Amino acid sequence: MSENIQKKIEDLREELHQHNYNYYTLDEPTISDFEFDLKLKELQELEKNHPEFYDSNSPTLRVGGEITKNFPTVQHQFRMYSLDNSYDFNDLEDWEKRVQKALNKPVEFVAELKYDGASISILYENGKLKEAVTRGDGFQGDEITPNVKTVSEIPMQLHGDFPDRFFIRGEIYLTRKNFDKINKRREEEGLDPFMNPRNTASGSLKIQDSAEVRKRGLSAVLYQYISSEFPAKTHWELLQKAKSWGFHISEQAKLCKTLDEVKAFITHWDTARHQLGFDIDGIVIKVNDLSQQRSLGYTAKSPRWAMAYKFKAEKVETELEKVTYQVGRTGAITPVANLKPVLLAGTVVKRASLHNEDIIKKLGLHEHDFVFVEKGGEIIPKIVGVNLDKRNPENPEIQYIKTCPECGTELVKIEDQAIHFCPNELHCPPQVVGRMIHYVSRKALNIENLGQETIEQLYREKLVENPADFYALKKEQLLPLERMAEKSAQNIISGIEKSKEIPFEKVLYGIGIKHVGETVAKKLAKNFESIDE
Repeated sequence: MSENIQKKIEDLREELHQHNYNYYTLDEPTISDFEFDLKLKELQELEKNHPEFYDSNSPTLRVGGEITKNFPTVQHQFRMYSLDNSYDFNDLEDWEKRVQKALNKPVEFVAELKYDGASISILYENGKLKEAVTRGDGFQGDEITPNVKTVSEIPMQLHGDFPDRFFIRGEIYLTRKNFDKINKRREEEGLDPFMNPRNTASGSLKIQDSAEVRKRGLSAVLYQYISSEFPAKTHWELLQKAKSWGFHISEQAKLCKTLDEVKAFITHWDTARHQLGFDIDGIVIKVNDLSQQRSLGYTAKSPRWAMAYKFKAEKVETELEKVTYQVGRTGAITPVANLKPVLLAGTVVKRASLHNEDIIKKLGLHEHDFVFVEKGGEIIPKIVGVNLDKRNPENPEIQYIKTCPECGTELVKIEDQAIHFCPNELHCPPQVVGRMIHYVSRKALNIENLGQETIEQLYREKLVENPADFYALKKEQLLPLERMAEKSAQNIISGIEKSKEIPFEKVLYGIGIKHVGETVAKKLAKNFESIDE
């Protein structure tokens, strides 16, 4: 009987690995998502009832759930070098001359997109994912295997004629679509949005709960086979083999016979990158022949057989229409430049970050200036300069506001800090509402169905003015509100009741005491049992 169960489990695992390969590598799914989920649930149930057949590479482990308190440091068997950068075609031509002089032979290249994410090195043994390690300092990195296993595009079981043991390197990244989803959730929970997909992807890999990593929707591309022995003579052949084994390889990579073909590839993607669903910050060019790579070797920091071409940040000119000011949950005032809409890096830009008064003074902004806007690694583009030739001398210099734009209270500026604050924390609407949004957020009390819009509505109707007011709400008070169905009202009341059982550390974090983040809240909760204490 147990042999039949074991065979059923192994057959299901093999089938699901194949479906993952079809979906993520070949882009040719053969069953629906619904059918896949049914098979996955069946396997989960079988594994739950028969733990004796545990496999660390089972497809069920993609969902995460493993908690890692500390990520152990692991030495890289093969050092992870950084790449030399070039910023124009002259740099590339000089590099090609050095390569040809060293080899005295014809050279062909592979050109690949330079994904903007977090580098990773993954060890495979006997076709199974054994260990995944971050780049770190190139000599050693953090072992984050459980988190990497949640990335669907990284296979846990290989197919075909793969070698017994090798490393493969690649990039973990976030698509713009998934990055926007994460930030939308954060804003609904009253949290600050993340600044860019690259840092968010890197930070996600260090989350202690792999189930939370899974929710981020990370993607991966693999681009470099590493071993002491190679099952091919060129890098291009290795890429094709890696794809046949189950790895997600960049579809845009191109074999180039000459540097002119490389230049054409760069020119194309310098513009076409805006149509991609993910960020790239350049092109990587590698010598294709592996024996030539070995001959060229390495400098102290970089391989001589590879070069990164970095795209310049795009910059456009547009008119500054006005400067407005936003008030955050903590009372911090953030100035924002409202611009005449202009196309930048594939999107229409209407606003740019000004951060604080010092930035405005440094730029010397006047009303209706024509400004240069650049989109770097931030969500909101930034102003990097002013076109003084177009300035109307009659337009006055922009003066930073003295009073809060929401409640009229005189602003304060703490010495040695760049930001102005509104001190009216008890009655300034954005601060009051912001604290309540923070209180119900997932990391705090996690009160479901109480989003930003609902809280703003409750505040406008004078039903709540602080988190304590949530606990006095009655369903009868909610029902008359616009777009409030009976089921929604009941769910809100149920969520509030449920929050009474939340651990004390979450309450401490949720009430928004200055300088009390998650870590401090945990320490306080360990030493004190109540707010009074």
